[in-house]
Amino acid sequence: MNEGKMKIGVNGLGRIGKLTVWNHVGRRYFNEIVVNIGRQAGTGMKDVAHYLERDSTYGALHTFLHGYRAEPAIHDIDEAAGSMVVDGVTVRFLREARTPQDIDWKAHDVRLVVDTTGQFLDPTLPVDTPKGSVRGHLEAGAEKVVVSAPFKTKHEGAPMPEDTITTVMGVNANDYDPKRHRIISNASCTTTCLAHMMKPLLNAFGAKRILSASMATVHAATGSQQVLDRLPKAGKTDLRKNRSILNNIILTSTGAAKALRW
Repeated sequence: MNEGKMKIGVNGLGRIGKLTVWNHVGRRYFNEIVVNIGRQAGTGMKDVAHYLERDSTYGALHTFLHGYRAEPAIHDIDEAAGSMVVDGVTVRFLREARTPQDIDWKAHDVRLVVDTTGQFLDPTLPVDTPKGSVRGHLEAGAEKVVVSAPFKTKHEGAPMPEDTITTVMGVNANDYDPKRHRIISNASCTTTCLAHMMKPLLNAFGAKRILSASMATVHAATGSQQVLDRLPKAGKTDLRKNRSILNNIILTSTGAAKALRW
């Protein structure tokens, strides 16, 4: 493989997708980044560039990359080609397909895809699942898929396919087998924190000497939470999730413990 010519694909351009692009623009592991947003955004590519260039938490992209005296990093915006140059790296945007199997990664010579949508988390679902499956990326030409969230299977207790693995860097990353694993989850922020606390306990005392364990975490606001109080939808039983996240401490569940089992 000529690594200088390798491209990376990113599915989704939410918070994780945008910062994934920022990260790889800065590190320059890839000479081109292909981002699938699956729809038209704003009035065109200038609006996409405006979104990509600014972040409410990290500030401006050029400042993030090079400091306060840096010049704007995005140039050569091409509406027809759906591309722009970001700090010297070509970033191309696909605006047609919503489901993984319909994204033509092969046509763009993308072999590695990071799925940041949070929508395709069940690696047991077949490619032709109506609402899409993470395996669709493989069908569309990718050779490896990294999922930016813990796996979540539709059927509780279903065995994980042999070509999938959940890794936490610094804990079990060596379990990854490049010849076997094609779909990789790097778990989640909470799972990573918990794994690094549990590993030394397990190494020192062993699982049999630990009777039980519990955890509590404080998490930042996410896109699935409510900005203002709202009436719950029909059938919803957890009324706490309908309160304003900016004005309340809201207890909720986490899949971190389940992820650690995988």
